[in-house]
Amino acid sequence: MKLTSCLLAAALATSTLELIPAFSVRAESLVSQATAAPRTELSPRQATEAATALLQAIQTKNAAGIYSLLSSPLQAATSVEAIANRLQSAPGIETFRVVAVNPGIDDTTVDTVAITNGGTREVPLLLVLDDEGKLLAWKWVGTMRPIEQTALNFVKDLDASRWVAARYYLDLDFQKEISPADLQRKWTKLEGLLGGVKRIKSALVASQGGDQQLVLVTIEFGKITDNLFVIFNRQGRIINVDFSADLV
Repeated sequence: MKLTSCLLAAALATSTLELIPAFSVRAESLVSQATAAPRTELSPRQATEAATALLQAIQTKNAAGIYSLLSSPLQAATSVEAIANRLQSAPGIETFRVVAVNPGIDDTTVDTVAITNGGTREVPLLLVLDDEGKLLAWKWVGTMRPIEQTALNFVKDLDASRWVAARYYLDLDFQKEISPADLQRKWTKLEGLLGGVKRIKSALVASQGGDQQLVLVTIEFGKITDNLFVIFNRQGRIINVDFSADLV
């Protein structure tokens, strides 16, 4: 769950970044059965303000404003000019509203709805913010890229205790490092600490097209909603999963 800034930066360093709209957020505490687990420092008010600023920048096609609201690794992977070019073909947002704000261990996931096409179409939009309220990843709900589907399949197999099937999605070198028993131990402890899995909500790409590609899988646990970071190679095989050494 918890991804170090070095791992995120590595995943984004050689990627091709797309940028369009984003969302709003919340943060709270997580208490495990015996000890307090790490939690995001972003307050609900701060998250909401950051999300609102981002969506307003998209509404007005303010590329510099959008760039200033990206996390450092995302800023390193794009430019104001690239964002401006992308905005030319982006759908116009008339208004927006926040539907749900979900705190995580070190990030916040927010469900929002953007009103487009002159107010005639509602499009669900998912946003993930870091501890500072900066954008980590976003996704138009209802779209699905191949590596997003693979990440979902991987987590669904873990949730169903299909350890051998889940391991199939790993790159061969990574399979040498982690056995089915390792997957079982890590996943069982993680879901136990976080109150069990209630729902696997979505998967969204944070970076794509480089030697390392990053997908965030949003999971609603009994105690918290958080994102599992799954790293892929260029061939679409999983080369790392951040189960968070702090927890498991």
